[in-house]
Amino acid sequence: MKSKMMLKKRKRVFVAMSGGVDSSVTALLLKNEGYDVVGVFMRCFNIDGCQDRDAEDARRVAEKLGIPFYVWDFEDEYKKKVVKYMVDGYRSGITPNPDVMCNKEIKFGLFFDRAIALGADYISTGHYVRLVTDANNAKKTRIMRKGLDSRHSHGFALNSHRLFQAEDSSKDQSYFLWTLTQKQLARCLFPIGDYLKPEVRAIARKARLPTADKKDSQGICFLGKVSISDFLKQYIRPKRGEILTIAGEKIGRHEGVYFYTIGQRHLGVSNLKSKISKGKGDQKPFYVSEKNIETNTLTVAEGEKNKALYKKEIELIDVNFLNPAICDKLPVIVYARVRYRQPLGKARLVARGKRQGKKMGGRNFLSPVAGHWSLIFAKPQKFVASGQSAVFYSKNGEILGGGIIL
Repeated sequence: MKSKMMLKKRKRVFVAMSGGVDSSVTALLLKNEGYDVVGVFMRCFNIDGCQDRDAEDARRVAEKLGIPFYVWDFEDEYKKKVVKYMVDGYRSGITPNPDVMCNKEIKFGLFFDRAIALGADYISTGHYVRLVTDANNAKKTRIMRKGLDSRHSHGFALNSHRLFQAEDSSKDQSYFLWTLTQKQLARCLFPIGDYLKPEVRAIARKARLPTADKKDSQGICFLGKVSISDFLKQYIRPKRGEILTIAGEKIGRHEGVYFYTIGQRHLGVSNLKSKISKGKGDQKPFYVSEKNIETNTLTVAEGEKNKALYKKEIELIDVNFLNPAICDKLPVIVYARVRYRQPLGKARLVARGKRQGKKMGGRNFLSPVAGHWSLIFAKPQKFVASGQSAVFYSKNGEILGGGIIL
């Protein structure tokens, strides 16, 4: 009788198993903690066939762990919500982030909703990020929602579910999770966020998981070994144009501004010759500093420390706050990054009110926070690309929110 009662109390968690070592160890850790674990492989759009191998690897891990395993087909939805978003974004001249959109629409959208509808208490992924739940803060939040208290006495501590950067800074994936909400975080588990990558592999080897020594995937998941440029050319016709220096000198030609991003160094052309560097013998690399979709021209700056590659203030739209308490403290000092793995920079976040901004990839994120915002950095930031995400944190590494760079 006692064992039956204990079984009834076990919480069920659906784990998104990608066929890699991180999600494999996620499922293992949760099973060891006593959860009722169900493994799910999400079949999405993929152009090199690697997801068939990944699905089989995920199935083998589930078999090793003795847990139920299912394959959910999200291919059509992925094409509409992620692939089309990426293509439309590049076509409009921005640099979209498909990984952010995949998390928002697929993993913490379709997968999350279906799992909860099927009786899951939680969902879990192999993301390197730490989730902290404070029961006292949860109680305070409920009280304040009833209008009984409107004071914030502990900084941003009002949040009951708080997301922090991972223990392993080299693997931290918090940058891609800024669209999450308190409702979602309340039903999420991220067990590997407290581990270093070598520790995760050691756990997998000790448990003899089939994916223990499998290499990590690189780049955009659905492209495999296909370059972004080659993929985009299937949807966007190349259109040759001029490459200009910041002084207006023509130094080469490109295949179309759609295929380039701010900060890109490898331009696919070999005749970049500038009068500025003639005779010096030490010409520095050129980086894309500006894209003009109307004139189909690329502007490049010589040397990675060129001032044209830096911005001190950036504008944001579609801002989302994981921690709603921040809204009552604006303007506020945050620590932000505008590119994945870029060092955090101290900045002031300011609400600028409503504004009609250009379309970002043909669609909006439909964030609950309207209007546009500014991030004013203490020191100028390099390679700021329109369409990418700016993500802001507290000084102790808590993810406060993020937005799309205008």
